[in-house]
Amino acid sequence: MKKSQFLAGLRAGSSIAIGYFPVALTFGLLAKTAGLSIIEATAMSIFVYAGASQYMSLSLIALAVDPILIVLNTFIVNIRHFLMTASLSEKMQPAPKWVKAFYSFGITDESFSVLATSKNDKISTPFAFGVTLIAYGSWVIFTAVGHVIGANLPLFLQAAMAIALYAMFIGLLVPSMKGNRKVVMLAGVAAAIHCVLYFSGFSAGWSILVATLASSIFVEVIYAKQGKNAEAMFEKEEAV
Repeated sequence: MKKSQFLAGLRAGSSIAIGYFPVALTFGLLAKTAGLSIIEATAMSIFVYAGASQYMSLSLIALAVDPILIVLNTFIVNIRHFLMTASLSEKMQPAPKWVKAFYSFGITDESFSVLATSKNDKISTPFAFGVTLIAYGSWVIFTAVGHVIGANLPLFLQAAMAIALYAMFIGLLVPSMKGNRKVVMLAGVAAAIHCVLYFSGFSAGWSILVATLASSIFVEVIYAKQGKNAEAMFEKEEAV
């Protein structure tokens, strides 16, 4: 029974593993161009295992940002994982805390989607291990493969790939901004705060950290006020 559930988890997570192939490969390649060794790049995928945070860390490493600030920025980006794992805990079958700690490390946006949309009333531990294991293994392995490919590229291409990191961030941001005023406002406010702080003498690490937190709080406050005003208008119209 446990074996069949584990195999079912592997099958369910195989689509994630396939999707991770180009992303992890690109990360390994960019890690090489950023100056990380294959051991350092692979270790980051093994211990951090968070795509957006790892890409962000590469840009901060390239800027020689203090390691403590890199950790803080990574924590801010990954804070959503607290909410995801808390949500999943209600759907998981009972298991010892140390067991949950193992498979919760493998929760990403993609594995969360697979587990959260499972048709089973309660998700078994073997199924969760299957989903997270194949996704995790794919990310780590293809990171190393990408680094090897990057190491064999001509030097002029390795230098050019440094620009690809920033192009990738733009490519991720622009589609999410289409038709979403909140994302546009968030990106604009964060960019403005970062520029003001950076050109005022703050380091890149602190500028990014403060801009991320300040813009998130500012935009949420604005939208909360708009929601209250809309609710008050609706109640006023109903009263009339």
